[in-house]
Amino acid sequence: QVQLVESGGGSVQAGGSLRLSCVASGSISSIGTMGWYRQGPGKQRQVVATITASDWTNYATAVQGRFTIFRDNAVNTVYLQMRNLTPEDTAVYYCNAGASSGGATVTYWGKGTLLTVSS
Repeated sequence: QVQLVESGGGSVQAGGSLRLSCVASGSISSIGTMGWYRQGPGKQRQVVATITASDWTNYATAVQGRFTIFRDNAVNTVYLQMRNLTPEDTAVYYCNAGASSGGATVTYWGKGTLLTVSS
């Protein structure tokens, strides 16, 4: 089992910056790829950025060049540094982790943290 707890959400003005954090606990050694997803008002949850255990990263086109995902394995935390925020970034941001279990990959989710960007 893996538990994920996000923090860092809040309200910012357009053009501002914010950093989200996600602390993992439990079966840490089984975690591979981690990621951030978001669900805006009236929208489906969609991927924002992912990072593999080898620190390969991938970004959604909408955030490319503005967001940076990175992880600090020493403190079991994955971060999402967000810059030049726009109202379109308003969403609940969820942390995601894939963990190996008996030859399969189990997906875990945090409860989310809300980001509101005002114009």
